[in-house]
Amino acid sequence: MALKIRLARGGAKKRPYYRIVVADSRMPRDGRFIEKIGTYNPMLPKDGERVKLDMEKVKAWIAKGAKPTDRVGRFIHQIEADAWAWEAGNNPNKGEPGIKAKERLEEKAEKEAARKEAEAEAKAAAEAAAAEAEAAAAEAQAEEAPAEEAPAEDAAAEEEKSE
Repeated sequence: MALKIRLARGGAKKRPYYRIVVADSRMPRDGRFIEKIGTYNPMLPKDGERVKLDMEKVKAWIAKGAKPTDRVGRFIHQIEADAWAWEAGNNPNKGEPGIKAKERLEEKAEKEAARKEAEAEAKAAAEAAAAEAEAAAAEAQAEEAPAEEAPAEDAAAEEEKSE
């Protein structure tokens, strides 16, 4: 039987109060327990007596093989450091997004890449169209310029004839 020293919630809605109990790890959080060994009232100020533990019972249960949860282990370590050596947990995956969130991010990145590619193609097409329009305008000016000069020369020739 795997024993845990853990919190069992009591109290009203938004007014938590916890019993620190020794229970079989397979039992529900607020279900059957073996022995109550303390209390935790998070509503009290931190400098007050939020945590009350019977350290003799705690040491006896730890000697019998009970393992405290992370939160209770921290409480035990704060009260009596040699009773339990609490170490900060290391969960490098805690802040990592879930599978579905990663899929959504990938889809968003693909859509963004497709949008940027479409914008680049549209910009390139617009630049090509502008270049073609400039070339057509330049050709039109080149065709119009000799046509304008020719009548001017004709006019000058006609003036000389008339004189």
